[in-house]
Amino acid sequence: MTQEELFKKLIAHCKEYGFVFPSSEIYDGLSAVYDYGQNGVELKNNIRRYWWEAMTRLHQNIVGIDAAIFMHPKTWVASGHVGAFNDPLIDNRDSKKRYRADVLVEDWAQKQEDKINKEVEKARKRFGDSFDEAMFRQTNPRVLEYQQRIDSALQRLNSALAEGRLADVKQLIEELEIACPISGTKNWTDVRQFNRMFETKLGSVSDDANSIYLRPETAQGIFVNYLNVQKTGRMKLPFGIAQVGKAFRNEIVARQFIFRMREFEQMEMQVFVRPGEEMQWYEYWKQFRLRWHVAMGFGADNYRFHKHEKLAHYANAASDIEFRFPFGFKEVEGIHSRTDFDLGNHQRESGRKLQYFDPDSGQSYVPYVVETSIGLDRTFLLVLSSAYCEEQLTKDDGSTDERVVLRIPPALAPVKLAVFPLLKKDGLPEAAQKIMDELKFDFACQYEEKDSIGKRYRRHDAIGTPFCITVDHQTLEDQTVTIRHRDTMAQERVPVSSLRSLLTEKVSLASLLRQI
Repeated sequence: MTQEELFKKLIAHCKEYGFVFPSSEIYDGLSAVYDYGQNGVELKNNIRRYWWEAMTRLHQNIVGIDAAIFMHPKTWVASGHVGAFNDPLIDNRDSKKRYRADVLVEDWAQKQEDKINKEVEKARKRFGDSFDEAMFRQTNPRVLEYQQRIDSALQRLNSALAEGRLADVKQLIEELEIACPISGTKNWTDVRQFNRMFETKLGSVSDDANSIYLRPETAQGIFVNYLNVQKTGRMKLPFGIAQVGKAFRNEIVARQFIFRMREFEQMEMQVFVRPGEEMQWYEYWKQFRLRWHVAMGFGADNYRFHKHEKLAHYANAASDIEFRFPFGFKEVEGIHSRTDFDLGNHQRESGRKLQYFDPDSGQSYVPYVVETSIGLDRTFLLVLSSAYCEEQLTKDDGSTDERVVLRIPPALAPVKLAVFPLLKKDGLPEAAQKIMDELKFDFACQYEEKDSIGKRYRRHDAIGTPFCITVDHQTLEDQTVTIRHRDTMAQERVPVSSLRSLLTEKVSLASLLRQI
């Protein structure tokens, strides 16, 4: 099965099992807008909580806020979004489809990288255990040629975008012979800039209404409140402010399911530091955030850092944490050293002093900022795409069966345990319901009595439930139940009285937090 086929199956699975639905589907949907179903919202809430507690519980100097989506329009002038929040737009005249010009080039580069990886895999099979991948990448002429083309194209792209030479971007697309994925032609328009902010009106009468924007990021709500938090919380540098919230971007090309949407959720933290100390905190947060990802158990080799050569207008250093999605390595989180750009601009635009008085030095200054910014929806997709697994099983009689299982970390699973009576009679439903009523205060539980035990197991494998508890006639005799483990399908007999402590150890967020 190809990665593309696997991704299509994952999308279908998300709908079939209540994780993600197309928004307004009865009206044929809305492009790049999705709704989270009953299992999706639970998984999303658990990821959000894992992030929040890792930031605020594990760091005594980080607190949280929840700023409004609507902000004064001058906010976005000061932040640079009004003047600089643009993407290079290009149209294909034959398909009438619009694309981000930089994404077309980056996708081309990814295809070249895929060719390199194929060469590496062929060589690995040829040389076996003696294969030295690093040496092969450094010396193989074909690999070096591919890599040189990638580096040259991306360097030209970044240079042209940084200097606003949009004609050069189009020329690069033509030289690389990039074709429209829909029409297959290379009949491109000129490249032009496109601002991605959504504009709306604030006011009761249209003529008197003021133009404002839906926020394209949550960070600015932190910056404009930094002094409020610092003073009311009596915070000393370094200290951080965390926030989770919706953001809105009018993407030219919103694609790859929930990876790139027009309405999405961010988890951001800004840590305010003394000028000159920003790089040490930048390095600390790079490593901490990588450990947070790896603790989920999806393999350290599926993550990598990507250092930005072309820096955003606010940064003096920036790196992305990229994850190996079914469609290649893509950004899931950014760590940026933003200097004093944001606070300095807000101070100038508002006319209010946003300086911090440092009691240790006796000086007042505008702090520098180090940011971590992660997409909640992208992390949701990361978890699901890594957890999705199709397994071939061999039965006792030698026949085969298949199950689809989501190997979601137990602490993040939407349902932590399911309680089943073996039969719908003989007092088993009542005994099962009693166990359910005792555990539901501590865990997200589901009670099921429909269909055979095998079908119930399969249904909960498909939504990622880590534990299933079966109540049978022996339960009525000795107060023990069978607990079935999702990943191994192993079953063990345990006392009902031990369920709470056993499950708490397995499904608590603390089990993840301790690994960071």
